[in-house]
Amino acid sequence: MAAPARSPQVTSSGAPRAGGSGQLAGRTVSRIGFGAMQLERLRGDRKAAIALLRRCVELGIDHVDTAQFYGHGFVNEVIHEAIRPEDDVVVVSKVGAEPDPDGPLPLRLAQRPEQLRAAVESNLTTLGMERIPLVNLRRTDTGPGLRAEGDQVVALDDQLAVMTELRDEGKIGAIGLSSVSLDVLRAALPAGIACVQNAYSLLSRDDEDILGLCRAEGIAWVPYFPLGSAFDGLPKVTDEPAVINAARDLNVTPAQVALAWLLHHAPNVLLIPGTADPAHLEANVRAGAVALDAATLSALDAVPSRSGDIALG
Repeated sequence: MAAPARSPQVTSSGAPRAGGSGQLAGRTVSRIGFGAMQLERLRGDRKAAIALLRRCVELGIDHVDTAQFYGHGFVNEVIHEAIRPEDDVVVVSKVGAEPDPDGPLPLRLAQRPEQLRAAVESNLTTLGMERIPLVNLRRTDTGPGLRAEGDQVVALDDQLAVMTELRDEGKIGAIGLSSVSLDVLRAALPAGIACVQNAYSLLSRDDEDILGLCRAEGIAWVPYFPLGSAFDGLPKVTDEPAVINAARDLNVTPAQVALAWLLHHAPNVLLIPGTADPAHLEANVRAGAVALDAATLSALDAVPSRSGDIALG
């Protein structure tokens, strides 16, 4: 007898989906996922890192975002150890950069096709996978971060060619893009794009046209820096008076209001807030239950976007 079909509102563990259900690369996932970058902070306590990932599963998270360059493979190794096949978690990775421990910044770009292929192979090894469900190509067209120079200036078509080859070979399931402009996304659409990760928040809405195109094309929008800039001296959503007022009225935190606004803003938004703290993880998940009425949404929507395009390095 066939097993009964599982409700799309619960994960394989039977937990209610964090933030409700969304779509990613043809899969139903919880709209609140987990960004694993900060797990590197638990390098000295591997058991705590594993326990945090197990707690993600218990809380209804089945979308984990990682990269080989997070902790020089440590984060991927912990994911491999903690996440079980029966958890049915969609593990997403990214390529386009690599560690540079001796450089002025901890990362350097790795944009050339052979570097993208090598990065996918490294991710497969440390994640213990034969196929990564989705891999994001991290470009440098927009948003904060490094800018390509010299041999790191690579044509989009050359990058998509190797990503498509890797998909055809079965090493990746779907292709995503990160830090891309509207023109680049439009040019990439024929290759089949499942996800876009750009810097985006209540205070950084310059990419509203890209979000709109993603929504029209059925592409998941997965914003990084969802609480505003991580750089000192630049606007943070949690400092915004309208956000603070809404949090007070709803008896939640400003961060929960900021995450809830993103979920309310468009149905194709998926969140991947990161943390190394179990209490913070639980607070992020609770943001998915924060209801914003029309008056609150109107007040938040009226906050002006005032992002800046910061290039580091």
